[in-house]
Amino acid sequence: MRGRGSEWKLAEKPTLEYLTSLGYAFIAPEKHEDLRTSQNQVLFRPHLIDAIERLNGVSRADAEAAAAELAREEGNEEWLKLMRGDFSRQVEGQATHRTLKLIDFENSANNQFAVTHQLYVQAEKSRIPDVVVYVNGMPLVVIEAKSPLSHKDKTGEAFEQIKQYERDIPRLFATNAFNIVTDGTTVLYGATGAPSKFYGYWRDPHPRADDFSNELHKGLWCLLEPSRLLDLLAHFIVFEREPDTGKVVKKICRYQQFRAVNKMVDRVVEGKHKRGLIWHTQGSGKSLTMVFAALKLKHHRTVSSPKLANPNLLVLTDRIDLDEQISRTFVATGLPNPVSIGSIRDLRDKMGSGVDGQTLLSTIFKFEGSTKPLPNSERWIVMVDECHRTQEKNLGASLRATLPDATFFGFTGTPVKKNDKDTYANFGVEGEGYLDKYGIDDAVRDGATVPIYYTSWKTDWQIDEAKIDTLFDTWFAEYDDEKLADIKKRGVKIGDLVKHPKRIELIAFNVWHHFKSYAKPDGFKAQLVAYDREAIVLYKRALDALIAKELEKDGMAADEAAARAIAMSACVFSKSQEDDKPSEDKYIAGIRKDLCRWYVDRDAERDIKRDFNVRGADPQILIVCDKLLTGFDAPAEAVMYLDKPLREHTLLQAIARTNRVADAKKKNGLIVDYIGVSQKLDEALESYRREDVENAMRDLDALRSELKAAHRAALVYVKDIKRTGKDLKAEYDALVRAIGTEDEWIIFQRKVRDFITLYEALAPDPSVLDATDDLKWFGNFLRYGKQQFEKKEALEHGDFSAKIREMLEEHIDVSGLRNIIKLRSVVDDEFWDDFETGEKSESDLKEAAIRKTTELRKITEARIGENHHQYARFSEKLRELIGKLDDTAMSWSENLKAVEAYAKELDAEAKAYESTGLSESAHAVLRVIEAVAEDAEDSACKQLAGDVEALYTSDEHAPKLWHTKDALRKTLRQQVRLRAHELGFKQLKELPVEIEEVAIKRYARGSHD
Repeated sequence: MRGRGSEWKLAEKPTLEYLTSLGYAFIAPEKHEDLRTSQNQVLFRPHLIDAIERLNGVSRADAEAAAAELAREEGNEEWLKLMRGDFSRQVEGQATHRTLKLIDFENSANNQFAVTHQLYVQAEKSRIPDVVVYVNGMPLVVIEAKSPLSHKDKTGEAFEQIKQYERDIPRLFATNAFNIVTDGTTVLYGATGAPSKFYGYWRDPHPRADDFSNELHKGLWCLLEPSRLLDLLAHFIVFEREPDTGKVVKKICRYQQFRAVNKMVDRVVEGKHKRGLIWHTQGSGKSLTMVFAALKLKHHRTVSSPKLANPNLLVLTDRIDLDEQISRTFVATGLPNPVSIGSIRDLRDKMGSGVDGQTLLSTIFKFEGSTKPLPNSERWIVMVDECHRTQEKNLGASLRATLPDATFFGFTGTPVKKNDKDTYANFGVEGEGYLDKYGIDDAVRDGATVPIYYTSWKTDWQIDEAKIDTLFDTWFAEYDDEKLADIKKRGVKIGDLVKHPKRIELIAFNVWHHFKSYAKPDGFKAQLVAYDREAIVLYKRALDALIAKELEKDGMAADEAAARAIAMSACVFSKSQEDDKPSEDKYIAGIRKDLCRWYVDRDAERDIKRDFNVRGADPQILIVCDKLLTGFDAPAEAVMYLDKPLREHTLLQAIARTNRVADAKKKNGLIVDYIGVSQKLDEALESYRREDVENAMRDLDALRSELKAAHRAALVYVKDIKRTGKDLKAEYDALVRAIGTEDEWIIFQRKVRDFITLYEALAPDPSVLDATDDLKWFGNFLRYGKQQFEKKEALEHGDFSAKIREMLEEHIDVSGLRNIIKLRSVVDDEFWDDFETGEKSESDLKEAAIRKTTELRKITEARIGENHHQYARFSEKLRELIGKLDDTAMSWSENLKAVEAYAKELDAEAKAYESTGLSESAHAVLRVIEAVAEDAEDSACKQLAGDVEALYTSDEHAPKLWHTKDALRKTLRQQVRLRAHELGFKQLKELPVEIEEVAIKRYARGSHD
């Protein structure tokens, strides 16, 4: 029976047992039929009807009618609104529509929490999820359990399974809040439709102590304890619309967002302290934290308190671009009625109107000089973004004078300086520090951001301000005495040195060649942070000339090369009134001309930022000096070339542009420092507590050391293997023997992947050169080892970056290994040649047996996908075959014969139709009928198979594109049901559905067929 192996014992069963201990009622699979109108339905209709009747005091008939209406809803976003209270309809005895509760959020005990497993959901491709959590008859959470003993990538396979469910049985996910994958030892969760990279751990069970007996219990309690599940559903799920594409992304909170928001709500309800300071590091979702806070403060569905009765919210920033970013986030996530304030008068009018329930978004500058208190300021909750900056120019004092009795929550993406007494005093409670803290290390540990590494380049061209005069004499020696005297008279400035033509040329050359090999192969992007606007122009000129010259050298026409080079980088900077002024100085005139040429307005800047986040598209390098160093979310950015002396929060905010998560290929962000910031990092960040910033940037030397350690760990396995490259297969076979067991294979893979990951993160750094040959050797062994230990086709190279894949593919061709691991199809002429034993050595026989098993596994899985009724029995046979290969009592000659016998049996099933008088497609249908109606007469089964083929190949009954039309498909199923009834079949419910699944694959015709 499915689910009764180690997955059942170690993951699925413990999950069910713990959930029942939390108060969930267990629903056995045999009860499913009583709770659903059919197997393709997922709502437990009786539970939903009971809840509507109980929670709303309506009649049974009204509850049934409401449930029937709800069953027709298919949108996940719409279902969330309905569950949150946006469902109304006319009920008996009332002339107008009445809002009907589907869930009682305030009192979790009023709801029916249930859990079931092995829920068969009928569809074109029917599926059976492991565990499904229900509330009031609505499936809210799907849990996929995988065995921790599996030699597969347990989390990877579980994610694939969830994706398969979402694709094949979408009806189950209409009401879905989120999904969970677990192997019995860990718990990961993600929103409906989320890629695996966005699944995360819930590390903090706040407000409960972390006193769980194991991680499974902790994860399940944090996410599924009834009152917490309702809180998540009510306030911590949003649908965000991307403004440029209109694409909708569902997002669920992370544990630090849930924790911070609930601390804020508790503080408002308690009323003792009217302030709180929240540090959530950049890139970890601070803007979304503010959205979740607004949602819960506004709606507070799970909390009843007069302090939360229709409160007013004011969200403040200190920059126009941040104000726009926050506004976009609030609007994109569907937060009700946020209003962006256009002027000081508009702000005072709205705040002083006496209307409650407002949500206003503004910059703090609209409070400048304000001293008159607004009435009813105790009704306002103020959330201040980047709050440490709002204390400047008496802005903080003006804000508090205007809203003396408001509750203030300060948010910051960078830590507050240790001597910043104003921020702590105005937003913190004495002795508390932060109300909630989610620091740099927390975010990296959780995978919410990637770590940031730095490296310095050419220290002799870095700027030491203490030695500026000496450097000037050295670098500007070729200038004439009059020019030198003129510059020295006005005073030597750091800008004179930073923008030296030779220095610009050298750094541009280094930037381009590093970018080409480090980030560009995988479509990642870069920012070049120039000293000032003049330096932006100088770098743009240098890069354009450099790239164009290289493209011409590669054979591109000069005009095309110049245009292509220009498109590859873009400049973003603020305009100045000086830019279009004439100048008699040719140099200044040229700079001003190019500043006008490369300046972009707000609309063009928006387009540049959008395109910058499209991997592989232009622009690939952004050249900036001040703009886009804050409030710019760019997951595609992997490297920042820093040539501007930054300090404190400016430095922290700038480098964080590289810390956004993209995909598995983005291991870290990299800062290439040309100005010398990293040489004095402690000094640049000395204003902060050391523990808050010690890992803001990590020295690339640490990564180099990690690579050396990972390299050594991999080499341990080959210490007794002579590797000359003359006979790679013999070397790899020796490593297979050295690894020995499947358990050790799992450990080995992890070590080699660590080695390759660190190599990827560093390349093209010279430190990788000593490891390159070993990386090729180990990287390609993963393919060979996958066949040897798992009898599966290897896909490892797809996980690596383009620069690594190219290296491995080239090496696999040179080494001849591709011929050893190449897989053939059963239709290839050479497929059966491997089974000839002839004069083969034991090693050759082993290679043939393993390769054929791998090929047959792939073929079998494909055929089961085509028709599981026809080929399901081969799945168990394949498992037995693989088990035999590990039986040391059998020779490899005997193993190969067993593999051949299996192949012939599989081939015979594919050709079985030839003796039946049926077509291949009709025979596939026959196998479905035989599996569903086991007791039926052979002649009746054959007759029905022929009738089905006639029906689905008929232009009259099944015209082109019939499979895309629901009404037509329903009519065809009815005709199959009628013919089955005439032939005496009893399985009239199941047969049409199962037959249709195969019919779509066999008889579907497109418009051009």
